Amino acid sequence: MTDRTAPLDVAFDNFMTWRKAGTMSPHTAEAYRHDFTGIAEALTADTGTPVETLTVDVLDKNHLRQAFARFAENRAPATVRRCWSTWNTMCSFWCTEDLLEANPMPTVLRPAMSKRQPSAFDPDAVARLIAAVGDPQDTHTRAWPERDLAIVLTTLLTGCRLSELVELDMRDLRAVEDDAGAKAVRLHGKGEKDRTVTIEVGLVEVLGHYLSSRAIRFPHTGRVRARADADPWARFRATDPLFVGPDGERITRSLVQYRIKRAYTRAGIDDQKVRGALVHQLRHTFATTLANRGVSVYELRQLLGHSSIQTTSRYTAAAGQDTREAAKANPVYRMLDRPPSTP
Repeated sequence: MTDRTAPLDVAFDNFMTWRKAGTMSPHTAEAYRHDFTGIAEALTADTGTPVETLTVDVLDKNHLRQAFARFAENRAPATVRRCWSTWNTMCSFWCTEDLLEANPMPTVLRPAMSKRQPSAFDPDAVARLIAAVGDPQDTHTRAWPERDLAIVLTTLLTGCRLSELVELDMRDLRAVEDDAGAKAVRLHGKGEKDRTVTIEVGLVEVLGHYLSSRAIRFPHTGRVRARADADPWARFRATDPLFVGPDGERITRSLVQYRIKRAYTRAGIDDQKVRGALVHQLRHTFATTLANRGVSVYELRQLLGHSSIQTTSRYTAAAGQDTREAAKANPVYRMLDRPPSTP
């Protein structure tokens, strides 16, 4: 017998406790809570019942349809799809806990996936962006050309998401066996699904140049006993963040977005910028560039960390090579023939 009188907020707390047992990043936890609150507030508006006194019996198909219709009024389709997925997962869990007899979410419509091709920068725009973001003549008070160039190129050459970029630690980059100079980068993807992308010497040197500049800016961080002339990769601890802000602490999502937005303006490529994309457009550029060079949808799926092949198929349906060769084929590497000298 189901207990439909259980408080909804308690049911959510129980779900979060269950979900955390399988490990969950702070960003994922925040997204779950945001999606729960959005629909709970919509249920409150429709029923007149305060959020704190809502019970599980409000979760029927009619109330949820109305709540999602209200939630979708001023939100993007992608946000609504994510919220639907969250509530589908929660309702499935509550069924196993005997709080619901059946999951009502399949009766609630969700926006269809967009069929339009993801927007990417053309090669000329990429070249202009690289030149602008690494310009040593940038006199802005927050300018850090070595770091910002490393951020842009890391995204362009690994296809990482913003959250994955921010969460990178020094230990996530490891030397590739039998290949002097290349490194394997472990990216912590959605749903706790890690993947590895190999970066070649050109990007490794750009990252080393950034780390050298970081050691100069923050001489008392990293390994305490590291020599001043040590390899920049040996200057920092394994648990240190790869990218840091002006305070020497892990860089924030908002700062990355701000720096990328400014780089687009300085490069004069705002006309190609997709509203709201920013860092994600660099990920689209990574995928589209490789798709245009014949990399298969299966390699791209692994490189991008997609759960569904349908998501990746927006980029390509062609055949390709193994993932190392696929990433290595990125023409952005040819723009790094002359990596910046170490300061």
